Amino acid sequence: MSSNNRPSEDSLIARYFAPMAGEGGLGLEDDAARLTPRPGHDLVLTVDALVERVHFLPEDAPGSIARKALGVNVSDLAAKGADPAGFLLSLALPDDWTEGWLAAFATGLGEASRDFGCPLLGGDTVRARGPLTLSVTAFGEVPSGRMVLRTTARAGDWVCVTGTIGDAALGLGLRADPAWAALLSVDEKVHLADRYLHPRPRHALATALRDHASAAMDVSDGLAGDLAKMMRAGGVSAFVDLDRVPLSPAAAKAVETSPALRDLAVTGGDDYEILCTVPEKNLDTLRKEADTVGIALSVIGRVVSGQDRLVFRINGLERRYDVGSYQHF
Repeated sequence: MSSNNRPSEDSLIARYFAPMAGEGGLGLEDDAARLTPRPGHDLVLTVDALVERVHFLPEDAPGSIARKALGVNVSDLAAKGADPAGFLLSLALPDDWTEGWLAAFATGLGEASRDFGCPLLGGDTVRARGPLTLSVTAFGEVPSGRMVLRTTARAGDWVCVTGTIGDAALGLGLRADPAWAALLSVDEKVHLADRYLHPRPRHALATALRDHASAAMDVSDGLAGDLAKMMRAGGVSAFVDLDRVPLSPAAAKAVETSPALRDLAVTGGDDYEILCTVPEKNLDTLRKEADTVGIALSVIGRVVSGQDRLVFRINGLERRYDVGSYQHF
């Protein structure tokens, strides 16, 4: 499509984004949105930027890119015990964008917005001189003073994680067509690839987390690295039983095929599960409430006093990860 024949920015907004706007977005016809938290609630804000070839690949479906952009932010809100209230989108389109791409992106974004209960409130669309770049700023609500911090883990707490770990890193790894991939079934490969492309934010667990967890964050940069960040922030440490870290059947098959992949599963990013610490007296109740909303919760270790590096144990041996998470710089 020639750039001379492309619709204006106002036309793009009206056609693709205004239909999904929430009430506070004012039809995307104003210069700003309006968001009033419910009485007795604090606003929780988070932002994530996604850049082509860093966070997604050019061949990824536009609807998948949109779902990931919103999902990673809703995951942050969930880890804080916050309920989604809305989001802003900044979209920088490269020179070769097409209306077909934008239509598919908007469709995927609208579906994710409905699924996560997080309406569009506004944003900005600009031309990029470089790769496709987008940024989502999401807003959530939490009862005043009840946001779950990452800094408040205490010695004696259990270390827990939702869902399964390592699927996304293995799903990304499949793109290099490694030897271990040949031993997986088609369904196993599809599962791993889907977990990389489509994060599953655990927003249904937000209420239970703020009622029962002492600290929480989402697993975006790898379980080992993110747990290390949480422990440093709280001035404590932890041990983890690697054989209790939950793996999906597909990931377990990959690790069985190539045992070194366990390290990738533990240190790879993009899981977007919830990592939390839970006082012993709250553990059973949190497990029951997680089960009620259909989210698996696994106990993988315990918080201990001191500031030593985390210890990961398996088969009577100890492992320590010097570089445990993804680094941009």
